[in-house]
Amino acid sequence: MSFVPGNQQRYLRACMVCSIVQVQQRFIREGCPNCETFLGLQNHPEDVNACTSQVFEGLITLADPASSWVARWQRLDGYVPGVYAVKVVGQLPEETVQNIEDAGGRYIPRDGTVHDDDA
Repeated sequence: MSFVPGNQQRYLRACMVCSIVQVQQRFIREGCPNCETFLGLQNHPEDVNACTSQVFEGLITLADPASSWVARWQRLDGYVPGVYAVKVVGQLPEETVQNIEDAGGRYIPRDGTVHDDDA
């Protein structure tokens, strides 16, 4: 995530799948750097609104997710370096959850409703 000026911080959104935090326009322009293959957010503002949330808690900056214990703890290892939310509030549309499963993935909500022993 690049520097975000103070007047742009209200446009920050977190991906409900991977929890990366970016400004809304970057999600629209580039999609999600971790989830684009199955979310298809690029150039789809309505999907950005459905699959990202303005309601999130805490921020984690990861420079090297592959070797970070924080990344493993937050299930972020394997993702791109960037800024991630600790918790993301919101629910993905059922169709999106099905797309993730069809792509061989498993959706784990980032809002704290699933505990380590459930995942």
